[in-house]
Amino acid sequence: MVDNLRIVRTIADYQFGSGAGKALFPESCEFLLSKNGKIRQILDKGKRIATLKADTGLLTLSIEGARRLHSFFAFPKLRVVVANEVSEFIAEGKSVFAKHVVAVDENIRANDEVLVVNEKDELLATGKALLSAFEMLVLKRGVAVKVRQGVK
Repeated sequence: MVDNLRIVRTIADYQFGSGAGKALFPESCEFLLSKNGKIRQILDKGKRIATLKADTGLLTLSIEGARRLHSFFAFPKLRVVVANEVSEFIAEGKSVFAKHVVAVDENIRANDEVLVVNEKDELLATGKALLSAFEMLVLKRGVAVKVRQGVK
């Protein structure tokens, strides 16, 4: 018998860091499976926490999953900090441009799942980094994070 909870917790620990699996996925998780029996979505109390991508085998976070990681990991882990002036746009789901990034977790690489926060460390959105941490701080043009879901 396959233990779906153990699988997704292990993937989360690999992708986000030690302890992320337990922070994201409580024992009460439910799993939506594909017609082939593969894990597609992970839910808790009817809310989607994450989706397991078939092509990469990694997780994409919903805003609920982002909230859980935001409260679990201390600043600056997994975070891209944007200027307060653009917070409203990012919270609505707009992409983050490199010129608006004021700080970033130095371990972020292109294609990582990230948490977008304002300068007060309030969660605004979750998305996929298109640039590395270094590039986000150095470049002044282009999209740094493709936002998947904002808090609004």
